[in-house]
Amino acid sequence: MTARSLPRSTLLPPITAALIALALLAAAWLLAEGQQGRAMSFSLLSGALFGLLLQRSRFCFFCITRDFIERRDPAGLLGLLAALAVGTLGYHVVFGAFLPDPSGGRLPPDAHVGPLSWVLALAATVFGIGMAISGSCISAHLYRLGEGALASLLALVGALIGFFLGFLCWNTLYLLSIQQAPVIWLPNRLGYGGSLLLQLALLGALAAWLLRYRQAPTTAESPPNLLRLLFGARWPTWIGGLLIGTLAVLAYLRVGPLGVTAELGSLSRTAADGLGWLPQRLEGLDGFSGCATLVKDSLLSNNGLFVLGLVFAAWASALLAGDFQPRRPTGGELLRNLLGGVLLGWGAMLALGCTVGTLLSGVMAGAASGWLFGLFCLLGILLGLRLRRVLRLG
Repeated sequence: MTARSLPRSTLLPPITAALIALALLAAAWLLAEGQQGRAMSFSLLSGALFGLLLQRSRFCFFCITRDFIERRDPAGLLGLLAALAVGTLGYHVVFGAFLPDPSGGRLPPDAHVGPLSWVLALAATVFGIGMAISGSCISAHLYRLGEGALASLLALVGALIGFFLGFLCWNTLYLLSIQQAPVIWLPNRLGYGGSLLLQLALLGALAAWLLRYRQAPTTAESPPNLLRLLFGARWPTWIGGLLIGTLAVLAYLRVGPLGVTAELGSLSRTAADGLGWLPQRLEGLDGFSGCATLVKDSLLSNNGLFVLGLVFAAWASALLAGDFQPRRPTGGELLRNLLGGVLLGWGAMLALGCTVGTLLSGVMAGAASGWLFGLFCLLGILLGLRLRRVLRLG
């Protein structure tokens, strides 16, 4: 080996990352034929960008919440608030073009605006407990697959099981509560100006409270080149939040709201339906917006391609950053991820989405259901962390 050459082990990660990026671009180009094809192509590329942003800024809803609970580090939650603020502003501008008069009782097309009931509160709490037990939300389990977190596979398998259990509960809970629950869209009650003012005021108040705990920034050396700038240290979460908020608006304008559970739920529903394990009719389910689940009749879907783009782009990013570190999980980790995944799937099914769909896209859209989900999800995280300590789950 000459003085200027590099060992193969040094060259392999960037070469693999480049091949992944080329494969994603080639797939997007091949898909981009016709209106549906262009939507699929955009879904793949936007999922790839989402995965890159999640991986580089460590935008994991559970992790950033735990950072504040255990270390009083507000940086991650401030990044989440930044995403919600940018998305709220952009969504309301888009809504104004689609639906100039929000007071007529109509809802914006495909927006994550769901029913407000105790079922949503219960589902969000269970979802939060599932995050604490498994160590991540569903979107973070997906990007951590790209980092080599093999235990996340068990969490996703658990989520498929949880969705199935949620489908079995749906008719009873729908007839008991969800059917009569109000669907509250803030612009319908307050107008776009009032809704925007209220949400930005709430987000601003939360940010002001979190800033009281702001910690002194650590001094960092200037990166020697652009590659180290992008794939060296993690990005500040507020940068990830601003970019994710912008992506959420563009995705809604082009294809639909951000979400990662529609494909998982559809796979679970299709398998269970094919085996004859589901009721013949799931009352009212297909009439709701959100991370809608369907019995699949085709292999490719917008959300499925979004999720694939997320995982593969996170893998490429992890390779370039040196974060791809696969290891064999212990039996305890596998069990914890499986059980936590079941809770994640059950909660996401009954909440019609997860922290990306119901919380992120819901709050941006001015849905009261998004705020309720976030509140009880936080409660679930607190309960789940306590449960981990009591059961010594690590």
